[in-house]
Amino acid sequence: MLATSLTAALFGVEARIVRVETDTAQGFPSFTMVGLPDSAVKESESRIRAALRNCGYGFRWDRRITINLAPASLKKTGSSYDLATAVGLLAADGVVPASRLADVLIVGELALDGTVRPVMGVLPMMLAARRHGLPAAIVPRSNLSEASIVNDVAAYPAASLLEAVEIAAAAIRPDPPAPPPPPISRRDASDMADVRGQTLARRALEIAAAGGHNLLIIGPPGSGKTMLARRLPGILPPLMREEALETTAIHSVWGESLDALMRDRPFRSPHHSASDVALVGGGVVPRPGEASLAHNGVLFLDELPEFRRSALEALRQPMEERFVTIARARGSLRLPARFQLVAAMNPCPCGGRGNMRAGCSCTHRQIRAYRSRLSGPLLDRIDLHVEAPALLPGEILGAPGEGSLTIARRVLDARARQAARASQNGRRARAWTNADLDGASLRREAMPDAAGLGLLRQAMERLGMTGRAHDRVLRVARTLADLEGADRVGAPHVAEAIQFRPSLEMSD
Repeated sequence: MLATSLTAALFGVEARIVRVETDTAQGFPSFTMVGLPDSAVKESESRIRAALRNCGYGFRWDRRITINLAPASLKKTGSSYDLATAVGLLAADGVVPASRLADVLIVGELALDGTVRPVMGVLPMMLAARRHGLPAAIVPRSNLSEASIVNDVAAYPAASLLEAVEIAAAAIRPDPPAPPPPPISRRDASDMADVRGQTLARRALEIAAAGGHNLLIIGPPGSGKTMLARRLPGILPPLMREEALETTAIHSVWGESLDALMRDRPFRSPHHSASDVALVGGGVVPRPGEASLAHNGVLFLDELPEFRRSALEALRQPMEERFVTIARARGSLRLPARFQLVAAMNPCPCGGRGNMRAGCSCTHRQIRAYRSRLSGPLLDRIDLHVEAPALLPGEILGAPGEGSLTIARRVLDARARQAARASQNGRRARAWTNADLDGASLRREAMPDAAGLGLLRQAMERLGMTGRAHDRVLRVARTLADLEGADRVGAPHVAEAIQFRPSLEMSD
């Protein structure tokens, strides 16, 4: 007898519906699984055999059993196919009406005693079910909160194979159980008021937040570089609904335990020993890296020159295109990576350069070798370069500065102006930051007045700025105008934007 159940396969950070076609026929006893299954999928036979037996089902294995995972051209990995395959076998045996499996997604891993274990990527699987118009899904009980994020698909939790079969076989399914209440937000309570001194660095951080710009902070140890970077999410606007779905789906595929839709922008801070694959994603079975996990949030690279040069160079493409392309023999895969890069580094190997109290023991050759670990094209892609000098005792003991809430209001107002311009000019709703302005939009919205153009021309001649640097200066100047509430970019905005370009000494 033939029966078909529905499950889903992960492809990058998305999921695709998979039809589990189960056929039982008389013949030499065998169990054949086709459709490009990997080892974990092939091993499901042993788990399913034990689960059916321990749940009391008298399934006959003395037949020719064929399982086809369609589409056969898509590689199937992981253990999330167990439950759908087991229910499909019972439908082929007549225990479950086969017609009732046509509109329900079934995902879950089986233990030998029939317990349904949680799996990764439930949220993108539920999104795939919604795209295909499926009204219901059977998911592991531990994944109920994550599955309930998609309101359009009724999520039924199953703690065991017996419960899954009962739900699948029901002529009329009851209302799904209410998901547990979402947990209290774990948003970091760090406040910009904790940062003492560093007026210029604080200003650069506000500009970066308002326009979505990349930022490099250079300063000696203890000057507050990491403290500043970790407070950036606190002045960024919260995630919009679509952004939250995208971001949560990526973290779901990565294997993070999720209780609700993410509302706070992610902040990722990988160690400088991270490999290329860990940073940008990839692997035999392509998975998202830190660049994708920071999608719609912040990627913080502390001690920037200590990262592998190849890993940093791999970031150049996603910094421009907002996605990571992973090429394989069977085709290429795109992983979203719309992150905001914030990096920090010492001015020299010992960290004492520019600190009159500590002093520097590095030679000029050592300093050049240290800074040469960062390529010119990478530095050119960073909009804002700012120095955070060593703090004086008076600054450390001084009064606190503005708090995050006050700065966040200005950032939100600046982004609202960018969103309004994007809507008026017909750009896609997601490209709301000045950092995303393309060439045509840049000329239309960020072109300065005559005085500003003259100043920019002089800076390009004297500083040897590239075309990319020219565009980035205009983007930053546009953000400065938005923070000020100005409709037109003027010479003061251009002058301040030029101030945040790397110095000749840094670019050498």
